[in-house]
Amino acid sequence: MRCGACCCNPASNAAEGFAGWVEVGEREPLLADERLVRRLVVRDEEGVAHLRLDPSGRCLALRGRLGVRVECTIYKIRPHPCRAVLAGSEECLRARAERGIV
Repeated sequence: MRCGACCCNPASNAAEGFAGWVEVGEREPLLADERLVRRLVVRDEEGVAHLRLDPSGRCLALRGRLGVRVECTIYKIRPHPCRAVLAGSEECLRARAERGIV
């Protein structure tokens, strides 16, 4: 992958104080791996699991440089919301524009 923009918390979300970006459903395979859960999952005040973000709002499962070369370290077991983003969709293009990726 070259982009990775959709793997970052949008500015509008962060501005509203939401630190969680991608929700991890309770039936997601990721939650079966305790090692990955400790490293990559955080629960909000309601107990809902989300992928953990670094201080800049980027998913901790993402490696590499945005817009150049990135890799999802949990690609095969990434949560459903990650699978739902389609390259070139309106959501994709919005995320790319926010990150300055053309």
